[in-house]
Amino acid sequence: MNRYPVWKYLMIAIVLVLGVLYTLPNFYGEAPAVQVSSGKSTLKLSPDLAERLSSQLEAQGIKPDGVFFEETLGGGTLKLRFNSSEEQLKARDFLQSQLNPDPADPDYIVALNLLSRSPDWLTSINALPMYLGLDLRGGVHFLLQVDMDAALEKRKDALLASAKQTLREKDLRYASAPRTPAGFNLTFRDADARNKAQAALAKEYPDLQLAAPENSTEFALIATLAPEIEQQAREYALRQNITTLHNRINELGVAEPVIQRQGADRIVVQLPGVQDTAKAKDILGRTATLEVRMVDDSPEAQSALASGIVPFGLERYTERGGRDLLLKSEVILTGDNLTDAQAGFDNQTQEPAVHLTLDSQGSRIFRNITAENIGKRMAIVLIEKGKGEVVTAPVIRGEIGGGRVQISGSMNTVEAADLALLLRAGSLAAPMDIIEERTIGPSLGADNIDKGINSTLYGFVVLGAFMIVYYLLFGVFSVFALAVNVMLLFALLSVLQATLTLPGIAAIALTLGMAIDANVLINERIREELRDGAQPQQAIAAGYERAWATILDSNITTLIAGLALLIFGSGPVRGFAVVHCLGILTSIFSAVVVSRGVVNLWYGRKKKLDSVSIGQIWRPTDGTAVAKKA
Repeated sequence: MNRYPVWKYLMIAIVLVLGVLYTLPNFYGEAPAVQVSSGKSTLKLSPDLAERLSSQLEAQGIKPDGVFFEETLGGGTLKLRFNSSEEQLKARDFLQSQLNPDPADPDYIVALNLLSRSPDWLTSINALPMYLGLDLRGGVHFLLQVDMDAALEKRKDALLASAKQTLREKDLRYASAPRTPAGFNLTFRDADARNKAQAALAKEYPDLQLAAPENSTEFALIATLAPEIEQQAREYALRQNITTLHNRINELGVAEPVIQRQGADRIVVQLPGVQDTAKAKDILGRTATLEVRMVDDSPEAQSALASGIVPFGLERYTERGGRDLLLKSEVILTGDNLTDAQAGFDNQTQEPAVHLTLDSQGSRIFRNITAENIGKRMAIVLIEKGKGEVVTAPVIRGEIGGGRVQISGSMNTVEAADLALLLRAGSLAAPMDIIEERTIGPSLGADNIDKGINSTLYGFVVLGAFMIVYYLLFGVFSVFALAVNVMLLFALLSVLQATLTLPGIAAIALTLGMAIDANVLINERIREELRDGAQPQQAIAAGYERAWATILDSNITTLIAGLALLIFGSGPVRGFAVVHCLGILTSIFSAVVVSRGVVNLWYGRKKKLDSVSIGQIWRPTDGTAVAKKA
């Protein structure tokens, strides 16, 4: 009646062993570390660099406690762990001087970080500590303001360039096309040209509102963005910026970053474990985009370039190799027209190259530009961290159609792969300003952890004391099941690599109360069966079986509320919901399966059982109390 089959005991034993193994890494704590990652798309870290830097540090009397190299999409991340914060700071300064001889143009990002002290044998079985949120681990917090006006201006500029190209294709000549705050104006020589242009543009660009001015002697066409299109442009800019930040930060190896929208035009970025605010800003700024511009090789432009004076309508850029070029200010294509970027090889020279795929609009513009400028040079400009560099400036030999563009020259296979990756990751759709920044030190995070653990521990001790005093031996069984519940919850958080925050610790404390509530229901049900005259073995069996339905119903309803918080919540609310939902699952298992397994081990082996140690049982007939003890 009260005996588990062997397989159930084996299952409980395996769960307990796995729970212990995957909970252990959380007790080793974290050590100060230095993280090195690439600061440019053309640089990639390698294991050889890790060995070289480690040897140089040892020569300086700074011996890393551990060196870890991880291959990432961004080209690899090197992490060096140290025994003290003093060694960490010395190592950071030394690596900064070795890797970035020119501080104004750094090649690598050297940032402070934290790493787990877990031994290798635990790491080998993928037993890793749970992630800690910003409030527990420390790190940096940024609130970014997206410049929505710039996003709209960018959209209007792109529409103006496309509209001018469409009119040229339709052989509709216009006199001028000035930009206006609301959009742009087009002027024509006669009403017939204006009407034809209006019909052509209305067909090609439904986003534009086109109208002819009243009571005007000019044959003009006023183009503005519809209000709903402006709102779509703002939403797109915000979503694109969030996606780009995710791509950049994830590739740089920052564990569990928080990047989420706040309000209509703000983005919250939290980087747990990163203590260097300046380097965190570098991480946020690592975005790249592509621009296609025409090169001005005219004698006048070359003489102006030699004199150092840049004429109006031109901009100076530097080509790879150090040569200066003058490019026209008009941007023919941008990274927004890219649909894909893949590394490969030039079919003719077999040199490393990047193959770009353009969307339909970009394909059409590129085909027309190449057809109209045969014999001239076109520059492919890579803009990263606000600085532009001409990757290549080939001569146009003929019309290029099909939407396939190739970038080649002055790059190896690694640089080609990194450039393709950076272009695929996307660019910021609108510039952003940091309006709030906050650094939470590791000491403050450790203080939050201590307070959270102490509050949970005190709650556990008080609950345990009450259960033991009130239910005697069954109280001991309940406390054991409660301890297993906490252990399994920590193990699950570690296996899932979930993020524990301060609200998550509050959810753990709540889980303790909910888990012990299930044992209270079971114990009281057993008491009720004993009061009704049932034999002890029968009372134990009936108590667990009849309390099960109530426990399941109450936990399911609570789980539904937790899932609602998980789905619709964000930030601290979501952190609470994750631990809350996992705690419900572990509490059901520990309060019912583990608790009954221990009871069956203790009482099930006895064929004849006269009493059980479950505290006082009041008989309803005469009101006397009878203590049932084993």
